[in-house]
Amino acid sequence: MKKILVPTDFSEQAGYALEVAYHIAKKSDASIVLLHVVEDASVTSMHYTGEVDLPNMEDRLFMMKLIEKGKQDLAELANSSFSDAVIEQELRIGSPYHNIKDIIGEHSVDLVVMGTKGSTGLEEFLIGSNAEKVVRHAKCPVLTIHKKATSFDFKEVVYATALEEEEEQCVNTVKMFQKLYGSTLHLVRINTPNNFQSDRFARPELEAFAKRCQLENYKIHIFNEGSEEEGIIYFAESINADMIAMATHGRTGLAHLLTGSIAEDVVNHAKRPVLTYVIGR
Repeated sequence: MKKILVPTDFSEQAGYALEVAYHIAKKSDASIVLLHVVEDASVTSMHYTGEVDLPNMEDRLFMMKLIEKGKQDLAELANSSFSDAVIEQELRIGSPYHNIKDIIGEHSVDLVVMGTKGSTGLEEFLIGSNAEKVVRHAKCPVLTIHKKATSFDFKEVVYATALEEEEEQCVNTVKMFQKLYGSTLHLVRINTPNNFQSDRFARPELEAFAKRCQLENYKIHIFNEGSEEEGIIYFAESINADMIAMATHGRTGLAHLLTGSIAEDVVNHAKRPVLTYVIGR
């Protein structure tokens, strides 16, 4: 891991994410790309040095003030408590999601660490969040942070698996965290009323998955709950996990509307860090 992207809107949640990213960067000798996006509905993604084509001078002046304020706030944040880390500052104009996607490619980002407020009910159904969109589409692992960390050691990591061969890249990311932190990996299958499998069949399958992925220092668990999302969250709470990790297919459009996404649900509702990786592309 050499490059970590931290999008920031200077909110508390973004600050929590930067704290976590800073400690990961120090542990892995990585650099941080600190990104702030000045939102503008008229463009998708643009570097701040580009020409801002606004309909009148008043709007243009307002945008320039936002850009200058963003540059100043980025510099203050990068040079505050994190001055001993290597931090690149990026300010862009347009959509936060599209700029995050562009930065991942331009900087060959290995990990995105971003804060999320989560969402529920109608808000979750209608608009989701930038974090959800990044989780669904990012070409690299995404670590979402919901609240201020009380510890920066990921010693107990839950890996919720569907036992798919495509999970290999996600597993490799989890193994990287294991190596960095000396973590214990809790490999878990969630039994639900609609997807139930007895222990005598489930445990051998989990063992075979662990062997195929060459896992070390792991424990196998089977947890019963009404839904996969609740099972993952409640199991992580039951062992006081430091992180939840899981793969996602990143479904979009009608497929996403009909099936939903367990990973996005967990990101929305879990109170602990969630590491996701899009597979099947």
